[in-house]
Amino acid sequence: MIKIMGLGPGDKDALTIGALQVIKSATRVYIRTEKHPTIDYIRTLGIDFVTFDDKYEIGNSFDEVYDLIAQNLIDEHDKYGNIVYAVPGHPLVAEKTVTLLIALCKDKNIEYEILPAVSFIDAMMESLRIDPVSGLRIIDSFDLKNQIQDRRSGIIITQVYNNLIASEVKLWLSEYYEDDSEIYFVRAAGVKGIEVIRKIPIYEIDRQKDIDYLTSLYIPKDTRSKDFNDLLEIMDILRGAQGCPWDKEQSHESLKKYLIEESYEVLEAIDEKNDDMLIEELGDVLLQVVFHAKIGKEEGYFNINDVIKGICNKMINRHPHVFGTEIINTSEEVLTTWDKIKKDEKGFDTLTEELKHVGKNLPALMRAEKVQKKASKIGFDFNAVEYAMDKIIEELQEVKDVYKSNNKAKILEEIGDLLFSVVNVSRFLDIEPESALHCTIEKFIKRFDYMERVSLEKGIKLENMSLYDMDLLWNDTKTI
Repeated sequence: MIKIMGLGPGDKDALTIGALQVIKSATRVYIRTEKHPTIDYIRTLGIDFVTFDDKYEIGNSFDEVYDLIAQNLIDEHDKYGNIVYAVPGHPLVAEKTVTLLIALCKDKNIEYEILPAVSFIDAMMESLRIDPVSGLRIIDSFDLKNQIQDRRSGIIITQVYNNLIASEVKLWLSEYYEDDSEIYFVRAAGVKGIEVIRKIPIYEIDRQKDIDYLTSLYIPKDTRSKDFNDLLEIMDILRGAQGCPWDKEQSHESLKKYLIEESYEVLEAIDEKNDDMLIEELGDVLLQVVFHAKIGKEEGYFNINDVIKGICNKMINRHPHVFGTEIINTSEEVLTTWDKIKKDEKGFDTLTEELKHVGKNLPALMRAEKVQKKASKIGFDFNAVEYAMDKIIEELQEVKDVYKSNNKAKILEEIGDLLFSVVNVSRFLDIEPESALHCTIEKFIKRFDYMERVSLEKGIKLENMSLYDMDLLWNDTKTI
């Protein structure tokens, strides 16, 4: 039998009568660490015990240390039979060694008993007057990377026992909270005479002089800042009974143009290398995602969680070299694998099905490029870019052959063939046709701006100039 008992938050008065009786009568007592205020009292009782503080010098990480302690306790049980293992606080609250020990006991069919105690969480809630009903999370400082922030709940961060860890906690909090947000520094919660509680801004966490193994932090819920949940709530209000008439009228169909507009504004922000603008425009795109998810929820088909679940599953499934055992070394292999998995997911049996699946609402140049790339993968392509260039000349001649006719359908067809051929050359040269045309448009506007400014400086409006004079100005713009 292994009896696992808690020593409470540090005040001897917090020890339960049952725990005292067990530890007094035990022949083999093991304590995780002697760095706990209650240990001095245990010594006055004349109780002999063994600590595992030496394991912290041996292990390369805390996980390794905790594994060593748990396995050592099993070995001691095998050797001596009944033993007692005592840990700070409550054995089932933020005590990794106990979790590991219980798992080993179950695996080896070893009896164990939990002797509860007042935890440091109880002491902090009492000292800070915290009601957990309004939301409270307990986070180990060594597990920050696995935690998701939620400013709507209070947070207790444990094991902030030196300035290095305090600095890591500060950086983690600074990603979600304002640097001057006030939090509580708590040392020796519930221990009479040495308890310390004070408010400090987040940026001063690692500047505290009295940080030690009894230090924890409490971060109150923050209603000043906004997060994704607030955006969902705002959308609920906008579409609610007392919401906005315009927002309530919208449908998936009516919102299509806004998603396109906002996406292009994101591209503009990227081109201008304007981070503030990019933040705003990405927010507008996110709003469109939330808007559609809200409509889907109202109609009973899907909600935002389905959207997030879907993209998470897709990313995991399409990256078997990251989330699975497949070995992929190059970007080209990644794209090949991506296409294969996508084809399997969609259930495509023919290339035609793939071609038809290329988004019909994409800009035509972009769609043409994607279709050509897919056809090229099975060898349906020119052998060299020169042949693709010859195709442009051929298609241009066909435009010349029909442009004087009144057959608009035929002219439309030949112009389309010409543009498709230009896209082909762009693809061969690894140039995005959409980007190339965009650059040319911007160049045209820049040159036109020059022409107009020069003409106005001469006191002449462009519309009053001859084509010859405008052509001279245009040629001048090519030198700027």
